[in-house]
Amino acid sequence: MQGLSFSLPHWLYWVGLIVFPLIAMALAKRPKVTNKKYSLPLGYMILVTGGMIGLHRFYVKSLLGLAFIPVFLMILFSNAEGQKARSVVSDVSNEVRIAERVLDREKPRVDEAIAELDALKAAAAEKEEGSTARKIADRRVARAEDTIAKGQERIVEAEASIAEIGDSLGDAQSNLTFWRNASKYAFYLLLAAMAIDALLLPGLIAKANSKLSFEKESENDRKLREAGIGTMEEDSRFADNWIDRLCLYAGEFTAYWAVIAVFVYYFEVISRYVFNSPTNWAHEAMYLMFGMQYLIAGSYAMLTESHVRVDIFYAPLSQKKKAWTDLVTSVFFFIFAGTLLVTSWIFAMDAISVPSGNGLLSQWARGEIPTSEMLANWSLTQWTDPNIRWGEISFNEWEVPLWPMKWVMVIGGLLLVLQGVSKLGKDIRTLARGN
Repeated sequence: MQGLSFSLPHWLYWVGLIVFPLIAMALAKRPKVTNKKYSLPLGYMILVTGGMIGLHRFYVKSLLGLAFIPVFLMILFSNAEGQKARSVVSDVSNEVRIAERVLDREKPRVDEAIAELDALKAAAAEKEEGSTARKIADRRVARAEDTIAKGQERIVEAEASIAEIGDSLGDAQSNLTFWRNASKYAFYLLLAAMAIDALLLPGLIAKANSKLSFEKESENDRKLREAGIGTMEEDSRFADNWIDRLCLYAGEFTAYWAVIAVFVYYFEVISRYVFNSPTNWAHEAMYLMFGMQYLIAGSYAMLTESHVRVDIFYAPLSQKKKAWTDLVTSVFFFIFAGTLLVTSWIFAMDAISVPSGNGLLSQWARGEIPTSEMLANWSLTQWTDPNIRWGEISFNEWEVPLWPMKWVMVIGGLLLVLQGVSKLGKDIRTLARGN
């Protein structure tokens, strides 16, 4: 079965992290449909992402989706057996190579010893019996005979090993070919079925919608809806100023990154277990993304009071006592948030100044040189000199630049500090009002 070799371009990674949440946020703000129907675009999305196991059929309540599952399981089983067969072929081929190397090494050595043996014997016979020269000549004859005997023994063993392994290698290669073909043809069968369903899907959606019966909202459900019972409160109730609104927007924006992770890990699983082509970027892309999400969403969690904390003493307090508590503990918060912001700023400057022989921005960010000196030493050669490499990159094959992630740390630290200022102002107003 053909491999699925695809490495995510760095620019596409960043475009996805920025564009996808914007589209998702716009779609989420659309008016909600009262009478929900089966959606053709959603059907095609399910066909593309989960069509191999017939999810698009299950979406329209068609039991024919069950026919996709055995074929998909056949692909997984064939790939697993193919991996075992490939290991066997590798082991057997290695044994053959070892035996062939033995033959390549021992045959010339034995032939050379045989060719020299008669001359060595003749030279030994010419020496005086019992003399030192005769003993040396006899040792040379013995070494040649020993080389011939052991070499011939190794050659016989190697030839026997090759003869014995030959059939095993052929069987292992045939087994590997069989499982490769099995997975390949099963995959082609799934592709054909998905292509046919892609043509049939509009009719399937229309048929499923024709079977729907829309019921009018009951009087009791209407009263519950109007009273807001059973519905989630909007986060907008936390927003009292522009800082709060900015943090809410940042939290909503990064929340949709979790949806991206679903698609990426789905692609990784399919690549690894269906195409035997694990990616070199999916895991790194996602843990970097979740790290950035953690940093940016910190201010959102602080605003909505979503951080984990012990409420045994805090929860029963009045609003005034809570404000006093928050005001006192804010000292520790600003120490943490300020340290995060300053160190993130240094990390970010270091990340874009990882050159070979020039760390001007890094020195300036650390306060080692003043701004005037940094500007005085600034020149276009820092952008054009091939000996200066701008931007820290990861150490794996994907080699994604890390400096954007470091700047996200700065953004996250800045949002956290701003939200702390907003919370501090709210606490002061609460104390001033005395309630």
